[in-house]
Amino acid sequence: MRADGSRPNEGRPRAFKSPEDLWDAFCKYENWVESNPILVHDFVGKDGSEVYRRRQRPLVLEGFQSWLVDNGYIGFPDIDPYLDGTYPEFSAISRAIKGKIRQEQITGGMAGIYNPSITARLNGLTEKQELKFVEQPLFGNDE
Repeated sequence: MRADGSRPNEGRPRAFKSPEDLWDAFCKYENWVESNPILVHDFVGKDGSEVYRRRQRPLVLEGFQSWLVDNGYIGFPDIDPYLDGTYPEFSAISRAIKGKIRQEQITGGMAGIYNPSITARLNGLTEKQELKFVEQPLFGNDE
């Protein structure tokens, strides 16, 4: 056994020992998002007073990944095996995390908190329109 806990030919030890550990990390990310709004620099009033407006920070998978790296849970690409099905025991938690992020984005887009068109594109929501083309004869049918 190596000093880092892995065995020879086993690779690096898993960052998350169980699906519950991954869910716990996601809940901590959610709390961080809620308590760390984005500050938008703005100017208001006739004198142009400088202010910072608080905007709700959205949950995003990339944000979760960056938060995990920043907080020492994983190296940068290491979240993928937990979310892409490489570790089947994490599939249910992976679906729950992705579903929670999607639900929050869609709800935020519908409520006008986030840009609705960007939210729709990120989540594969599109409005389908049926276009019907009618051929017009170039010359009348008076042959």
